[in-house]
Amino acid sequence: MSPPRAAVPACLLWVFVFSGCVHSAPPGEQGGTGAEVAVWEDRRSLADGRLVALASRGPVPERVRALRALARIQDLSTLEVVLAGLGAAEVPVRDEAAFATGVLALAWEPRTDAEKARMTEALLAAEATEADEGVRRTLLESLGKLATPGAVKRLSERLTEGLPGVAGRAAQALGVAARRGTSLADVPLEPVAGLLRSGQSEESRYGGAYLLASVKRPEALPFLRRCLGDEAPDVRALCAKGLGDVGGPEDAVVVGTRLRDEVPRVTVEAARALAKLAARCSGDCTPMDQLRTLTTQASRVARGDSAVGHALLVVAQQGLPEAGRPVLVALRRALQEAAPSEDLWNLDCRLAAALDRQTGSLDEVLRCGGGQVPEVRRLALGLREVAQSRGKGGASGAVQYLSHADVRVQAAALDAVSARPVPEAAAPVRALLGGSDLVVAASAASTAGKLKDAEALPLVRALAERVPQEPDLADPVAGALVALVGKDAEPVLRTWLQHPHANVRRAAGEALSELTGQPVRAPHVELPADARRSEPAPAGTSLTFRTTKGDFTVALDEEAPLTSGNLVTLARQGYFRGITFHRVVPDFVAQGGDPRGDGEGGPGYSIRCEMTRRPYRRGVIGMALSGKDTGGSQFFFTYSPQPHLDGRYTAFGEVTRGMEVVDRLLEGDTLQEVEVSPRGG
Repeated sequence: MSPPRAAVPACLLWVFVFSGCVHSAPPGEQGGTGAEVAVWEDRRSLADGRLVALASRGPVPERVRALRALARIQDLSTLEVVLAGLGAAEVPVRDEAAFATGVLALAWEPRTDAEKARMTEALLAAEATEADEGVRRTLLESLGKLATPGAVKRLSERLTEGLPGVAGRAAQALGVAARRGTSLADVPLEPVAGLLRSGQSEESRYGGAYLLASVKRPEALPFLRRCLGDEAPDVRALCAKGLGDVGGPEDAVVVGTRLRDEVPRVTVEAARALAKLAARCSGDCTPMDQLRTLTTQASRVARGDSAVGHALLVVAQQGLPEAGRPVLVALRRALQEAAPSEDLWNLDCRLAAALDRQTGSLDEVLRCGGGQVPEVRRLALGLREVAQSRGKGGASGAVQYLSHADVRVQAAALDAVSARPVPEAAAPVRALLGGSDLVVAASAASTAGKLKDAEALPLVRALAERVPQEPDLADPVAGALVALVGKDAEPVLRTWLQHPHANVRRAAGEALSELTGQPVRAPHVELPADARRSEPAPAGTSLTFRTTKGDFTVALDEEAPLTSGNLVTLARQGYFRGITFHRVVPDFVAQGGDPRGDGEGGPGYSIRCEMTRRPYRRGVIGMALSGKDTGGSQFFFTYSPQPHLDGRYTAFGEVTRGMEVVDRLLEGDTLQEVEVSPRGG
């Protein structure tokens, strides 16, 4: 599953703007050094060395706050200052330095081998001697984020030692490393058996299951089968997920029993696992038989059964092999025979799109939804599924939709053509390069690059000239320039390295690295003093989300005052009224806040990231991103713990009432209003 994104995975449309003023400091930082640090942080300023000096010495609260600012700014030239904090005498300073090191390990800018080696050396030395349990936990988490061979070796040692509390945390950190693409082929899995035993804490059992589900090794199979019956739902869900990756059709019956689990997210992972197992069938297919049992439960969707609704959605998202076509057809028929509802019709179109993915062309989505699902939604959904049809030839059928009147359909058609290029798409793609919709123009540039369409070059160059004012164009235009002119793109890209927006600099650095074969890192650039800055949310503020499924309340964090304040401001403006939850990935996230409704929209500006210490547990609200400092209006709620998101995406609150409503959300559900309540309100 791709991370929550306004990209993105679905880029967020933002424009770099200036407000002409600087707002007040966050709650608890009014006046004095705290207020200064807050402003420096948001401007991404080192304040001529003053911020580094604060992080190096002085009162503990000031050092801690300055270290947090350095973590958020992510200027790797300050790495040694952060690492020095690991040896401080004061526990809060060591803990914050450990957290900051983990955030820098996840920095959007590439780290050099020397920097990774230095972080590894410092974290290993600190972890070996750390006596405070809380700091040691943070160090283990940061080793997982760093995910170097040395970090993996130390985490493996801690797993093998089996110390209470430590082994489970090491296992989870190893799982995070695996999610970052690090090979764990040499990590012993036998110690996980001890973590999964009855009598171990739920935290330890979860850490073991998270490692097993992330590592995707056949040796994990016996442990996964055993923990499928764990008493904790998050552990059961992880073990079902892991069986989908390394199990065989023979595991289908026991996984199928979890389709009737009392906890919806376990049901979801069982359905996802069965869909994966079905792809490995030959001949008779027990996983397909198990999935077919969902037909008897389809009518429960109309009664608000989130377990069945999410199970059907995840089967459609995962897809089935062509042999599973009768199962998808049977599921659609069961929905059509149930009492009509918006959820049923939307799910019908989701399953129809899964059928069209099998053939690689639009057909079923053209007549799904009983006339209740708008054409734009049906076409966009089908085209994005067609884009995932591998080995089905080019996306010739998508070309006609490049000239559709709705920009959301155009964008989806570009996705399909980009994934499966055909020569006849070149001319209509060129026509979209000069359009007024920036999302479509950006996607057209990327597609023109993949088509190697030299005739599109003047239009791509014209878009490149707009990047300084329209930062959202940087990624796709950089890719198109590299594809079309190669090293001749270097002069333009080097000018972008000085842009005030971090994501433009990152896009330029990555493109130049590809062109030159050498890592190119953008220099640190401060934002101007009059850069747009959100008004901080007052302490104790909460938001009530009123949706077509019911209401739920979110308490916002003081630790991320500007991110929280941005949502408060938009809510007071009525911005979210009528916006849908455009992306729901069962047992992962529900994402909303996009006025376009396709994951590509935003408020017309971007805000800076405010990484916090809040872990992504169930019910946490986070900010969707397409790169560093690209938040806007899109947010997401987690259905279950997601440790791999910690320190990467701003977490800024949690659901305090109505989580069962979040559980019932499906794609297309509408936000009727977001209401702001001050402390005690």
